[in-house]
Order: sequence, then structure tokens, then C-alpha cells
Amino acid sequence: MKAQIGLALACLLGIAGSAQSATGRKVHRIPAPAAIDAEVARVMAKTNTQGFALAVIDNGKVVFVKSYGLRNAKGDPLRRDTIMYGASLTKAVFAYTVMQLVDEGRIDLDTTIDRYLPKPLPEYTEPDVEDRYARYSDLAGDERWRKLTPRILLTHSSGFANFGFLEPDGKLKFHFNPGERYAYSGDGLILLQFVLERGMGLDLGKEMQTRVFDRFGMRSTSMIWRADFAANLADGWDINGKTEPHDERSAVRAAGSMDTTIEDFSKFAAAFARREGLSARSRAEITRPQLAITTRTEFPTMQAELPKAQRRADLAAGLGLLVFNGPQGPGYEKGGHNDVTGNSWVCVERRRRCVVLLSNDVRAEAFFPGLVRFILGDINPPYAFSKNIS
Repeated sequence: MKAQIGLALACLLGIAGSAQSATGRKVHRIPAPAAIDAEVARVMAKTNTQGFALAVIDNGKVVFVKSYGLRNAKGDPLRRDTIMYGASLTKAVFAYTVMQLVDEGRIDLDTTIDRYLPKPLPEYTEPDVEDRYARYSDLAGDERWRKLTPRILLTHSSGFANFGFLEPDGKLKFHFNPGERYAYSGDGLILLQFVLERGMGLDLGKEMQTRVFDRFGMRSTSMIWRADFAANLADGWDINGKTEPHDERSAVRAAGSMDTTIEDFSKFAAAFARREGLSARSRAEITRPQLAITTRTEFPTMQAELPKAQRRADLAAGLGLLVFNGPQGPGYEKGGHNDVTGNSWVCVERRRRCVVLLSNDVRAEAFFPGLVRFILGDINPPYAFSKNIS
């Protein structure tokens, strides 16, 4: 009887640790809110992180959302509804949007992009006034662009570097044949945006607004700057503790223009964990291992591939995110990073559990692996691979 009472109290209090599921498998207990608060305070103090926000999803439901610290150097508090930069978390939401179009039969993952464009890609020479797209005329004479498909672009296997403007000569080029290997490329995702907008006549910002943000009640999330964001906005701190104002992004970019809040993104994360908004087939396709990861880290993007024996065998590209396997089964992760931003969304499929970590201080990234382990237990997320930036 005493043992039964003790077990019941432990479950009610949410004490961290392991319990036996009905199948006899050990299940990590999510810590109680007070324990999470104490751990966050400890790791923020240790890293001198100024602002951080956290959400926890269990069984597809948001069970914890909280913001800590500051949103700017003036000392204004970071709140649950403070506007924060989503960075490359945008890519995962973009992939979700694309898969809705797949469900509707409007686009096919394995149809080459030349089928959607009215003219050959290198012939698009008109200037991009919003500075979103690469200069596709750089690909003139290289017909490999015709091998590109939405799947190849979403799995970061286009052959492009991250961004063409960062190349030594500033030009977009293929470093390997499309589909051959994984190499992170923002330009690859933006090319798929180009296909949707120029080839299919869609407005990506409006599509994501109606298909995702409105659908899940994400009232303070947008792919483009909104004037009402200014009243409650998170500035950022870099690795040296220097502050930087929030960038008011004026153009929709599939690779990373989304602004959001911890409250809003937790709603999307929970809905995704519940498998809402997509057919079962499309939802499974996003988190299916599509392409093996063959490099030690994600950046630099064009580093040498590891010998097969040294690769992490369970790590692969999904569509717009990374997928992995661990002690608790299959999971997925997507990060977001710039000089003053550190974000991560990491989940395990089995119990529809996730942690969303948003920070306006890049120093927070140092405690992400430990905090995720504290909350979700050992899930083996791919932080050693994606730690440089995402």
C-alpha cells in the first residue's frame, strides 16, 4: 500500500525519473514546473544568458510555457507573447506548408522543378527587388538545375552552398550533383519558394499565414515584419554579451524570415506532434529518414564526408528537419541560429513529446543538450552535428 501511495504521489508531482509503462518499457517523467524553473535559472546563470523561453509538449498537448529574463538591454522582461526571431525554424514550417500542397495534388515531391517553371531557371534575369532569390542566371550552361526536385531541395541535397552570395566569387553554383549528399543550403529552400511563387503563382507569406499561423491561432507569428510587433520585441545578445536590435525583415524568405513567440510556436509544435493538418502519408514523409548524414557537423556545409564507419548511422535528413533515433525511439529536430539567436525544436514521436527552446541570447545554445535531457530524458538528439549553426 505504501509503495502504491508513493508511486501515485510521484506521478502527481511530476518528479523527474523513470517509471514503467503499461508495456513494461521505462518512461521518463517530465519534471515538475518548479524543478524546470530551478534548472533554467541555474543554466542561465552559468552561461550568463539574458533571455530564454521554453515550452514542453506531452502527448501532443502543451503542458508548460514560460519565458525567463530580459527582452532588451533596458531591462524589459521577456514574456510568453514577446516577439522573437524564429530563424531557421522557418524551414520546418515551410516544409509543412509544402506538404499540404502535396496533399492537394498541386505539387509533387519528385517532379523536377523545370515542370513548374514557365521558362528555364537561368533565364530569370530580372532583378529581385526584395533581395530574396539567388541570381539564377549564374547557372547558365549547367543543366543540372533540371534535376532538382522539391524533395531534393527540402532535404538539403541541392548541391548549393548555404548561400551563393557567400561564395568566394559571390555566384550560385553546384558543388555536387543534385541528390548526391546532404549539405545545408538556405538557397535550396529559397529556390523552392521561387518555384511556388514564380512557377505556380502562389504568395508564400499568405499561404503560410492561412495554412499554419491562422489555423493554429498563432496570432503573433508572421513571415514578414508587422508594425504591431514593435511594442513587445526581443532584441538579442551575441556570444560576447553585446546587444543587437531585432531585425525588421521586410521580405518573405522560406529559409528564415519568421517572427514568432514561445506561445505561438508551441501551438504549432503540439499540432505537429498530434499529426494535425496533413495526411498520414505526408506527415510520415516529413519525419522519414530521407538521406543519410555523411559529415561530422552541419557547418561548414561543404566539408569532407566521413568514412562510413565514423558516421552517425541513425541520423538523416527528413523534409525541412533532421530525424534521428535514440533510447526512446525515433525523433526529429530543427534549430535556428544567428549571431544573437539560439532556437531548437526537438521531439520524440513515441509519446508525442517535445521541447521548444527559443533564446534571444546565443549563449543559451550551450545548455540546450543538458536541459533537453533534464526534461525529456535520454533521447540522443543531434546537437553534436547541428551545434555550429542551423
